[in-house]
Amino acid sequence: MYLEGVILNSAQNVRNIAIIAHVDHGKTTLVDQLLRQSGTFRSNEQVAERVMDSNDLERERGITILSKNTSVHYNGVKINIVDTPGHADFGGEVERIMTMVDGALLLVDAFEGCMPQTRFVLSKALALKKKIIVVINKIDRPGARPDEVIDEVLDLFIELGADDDQIEFPVVFASAKDGYASLDSSVREGDMRPLFQSIIDNIEPPKGDDDAPLQLLFSSLDYDDYVGRIGIGKVERGKIKQGENVVLCKQDGEQQNVKLAKLYQFEGLKRVEVSDAKCGDIVAVSGIAGLNIGETICDSQCVEPLPFVKIDEPTLSMNFMVNDSPFAGQDGKFVTSRNLRARLFKEVETNVSMRVEETDSTDTFKVSGRGELHLSILIETMRRQGYEFQVSSPKVIFKKDENGKLLEPIELLIIEVPNDYVGPVMEKIGSRRGELENMTIRDGGTTHLEFLIPARGLIGYRSEFLTDTNGYGIMNNLFHAYEPYKGEIVTRDRGSIIAHEAGESTGYGLFNTQDRGRLFIGPGVPVYEGMIVGECSKNEDIVCNVCKKKQMTNTRAAGSDDALRLVPHSVLSLEQCMEFLSDDELLEVTPHHLRLRKMILSKEQRMKQQFRKK
Repeated sequence: MYLEGVILNSAQNVRNIAIIAHVDHGKTTLVDQLLRQSGTFRSNEQVAERVMDSNDLERERGITILSKNTSVHYNGVKINIVDTPGHADFGGEVERIMTMVDGALLLVDAFEGCMPQTRFVLSKALALKKKIIVVINKIDRPGARPDEVIDEVLDLFIELGADDDQIEFPVVFASAKDGYASLDSSVREGDMRPLFQSIIDNIEPPKGDDDAPLQLLFSSLDYDDYVGRIGIGKVERGKIKQGENVVLCKQDGEQQNVKLAKLYQFEGLKRVEVSDAKCGDIVAVSGIAGLNIGETICDSQCVEPLPFVKIDEPTLSMNFMVNDSPFAGQDGKFVTSRNLRARLFKEVETNVSMRVEETDSTDTFKVSGRGELHLSILIETMRRQGYEFQVSSPKVIFKKDENGKLLEPIELLIIEVPNDYVGPVMEKIGSRRGELENMTIRDGGTTHLEFLIPARGLIGYRSEFLTDTNGYGIMNNLFHAYEPYKGEIVTRDRGSIIAHEAGESTGYGLFNTQDRGRLFIGPGVPVYEGMIVGECSKNEDIVCNVCKKKQMTNTRAAGSDDALRLVPHSVLSLEQCMEFLSDDELLEVTPHHLRLRKMILSKEQRMKQQFRKK
């Protein structure tokens, strides 16, 4: 292996870097190549693609949700690498990881260029004065424009207020998929050596005094069934030893004497137990009960907690409730409010950009996150773990300024669509109070659009957008700022088709219903009164009997026994269900089913409530 070397026991021979980028720009694939070419894997070892995406949901969706630690060795230098999520909803992960490293690789797609999340992650890195190496990835892609993209990146650095040192960024051209990097944009062969060398030359070794009292800030948490909670962070000062007694400084100012049970460092994909670690090392520590992200351990003789980076606030909230539908308790393993409460509060311990609040009802909890994807990943994870519950429609979180004026979150929406679809997109976003900020026509017949739009206007828009652009459009959004309330927005202009009675859906009942709108279920599906079985083609709710059976008689007429032709029904994903929900509707989530329903199941009760409102 050409990258093997002798590791010297000095901070000079350590580099701590994060890999940051927009979603799907190739971060995890790049880490794969760095691991392969550093000799971390045996030459004959079978390794899965995107080996860092270890979570099932990550592998299914092709996105990184949780940050991961790894390390490689090159020419006697240990390079600690943190792979970070690219999606804006998991920005809280990126923010805190940046406190742990000394520099970052900014990956930019050679075709797409700078995207919304590129701006977001770069602003966080620049604010913390981190050294940036720009990696123009996917240079082998048809239509790649690496030289233009460098100009875009430079403009972005200037726009975000980078200092003179940061603007002089080194550039590496790479194809993570094919496993080569170069300092020349025209080269299409080789290996990753130029990138390794660039990291060593441009990222400074960790600073700090080995002989000073210990100081370590926990930026991430992991969990192990055997040793419990594991804190991950960088040794900012001094040395750390396995089994020593230290002081844990809590976020509320409390100080607690604790003993470090086990100490680990990252070698490739493994956690390796070590007896001690020095200043600048990224370590994992077990044995501290009740540890939270952002807390510091210090030497007992010199207690000086470190300040923790402020995480952006959530902008979207949903109510999580105990399932009270007629089918409650049939699927789930954990169904009580105690189960639900314990699981949600456990999530907050590691998911720093999420909030959980108790409400007036003991069966309902308000969960706030960074976006629909952030909340949907939690819902999907919980249902896979055997939880059964209900969620309400997503609501944006409003604020008030010092004068009592109502403020709402505004998103920067960036859209890439073929030129033919610009009209419908502009019309829809205009109706949702979006304002066009920028419009550029690109080569290849695509248009680049930038809007500022209330976060409310985006709820339920993604599926409409895919329909309007025949699946060719790409949309990304990013939190911009809180601004004065923009006025009323009608996001859903169609009603629901609601089941009339409990029973099993029949082909005959569905055949008589399908002309009223779009169905969500097929025949032979158990339903209950008040369950939503489809979307009405008009702006009103209708009740239909989908369980109706055909009455058999001795009399026959021509054509009465013709085969019933059912239109294929739509199977909604979790995100589509969340987007569909109206204010008076709930989504029932169980390990095997997603069911939409009305809050009030009885038709008579719903009518009475409407009458009272009038």
